[in-house]
Amino acid sequence: MRWKRIAACTLALSLLSGSAVFAESAIQKIKVMINGTTVSGGGYLIDGTTYVPVREFDGLAEYSDSSKTVSFTKPNVDIFLFKGDTVFGNVNVGKLKFYIFSQVDSLNTSISSVKVSIRNPSGDVKDIQSQDLSSSKDNFWFKTYDFTYDFSKAGKYYVEFYIKKDNGSYSMVAQKAINAVE
Repeated sequence: MRWKRIAACTLALSLLSGSAVFAESAIQKIKVMINGTTVSGGGYLIDGTTYVPVREFDGLAEYSDSSKTVSFTKPNVDIFLFKGDTVFGNVNVGKLKFYIFSQVDSLNTSISSVKVSIRNPSGDVKDIQSQDLSSSKDNFWFKTYDFTYDFSKAGKYYVEFYIKKDNGSYSMVAQKAINAVE
């Protein structure tokens, strides 16, 4: 009788470990990089298909529990940098007075606010300007006021454009790099 219990336990453990090995081979945790930056949570490779959390892409991701639906919004945003009437992309290290002009189209959801920020090479973010929107449009332009920013060291700086839905938080939907050189 005792040997039957041992045999049953051995069989059960064999089946469980075999299932774990099969699951491990079918689902593989992978490293994911988007534009050269590693995604913090990574992703999964399942039966030859790569899965990455939608929140890792620049855009507004919303989940509706009632309909079990994820909605992802990423409008087309073009960002232009102006020093006076001159467009620029690279700068010399030091202070620069400029403004940011953003053109937004293909916006298929209502938003309540926009914001423009700049991120330095160390990752520190300075909010430049935000504005509540009085009407909802699928396309619009947003121009910041003139401001002075100190490109204090050489490296990549990023101008970031954010949108916000009512009572939500800001989500980055576009980014433009500025190279500061010595």
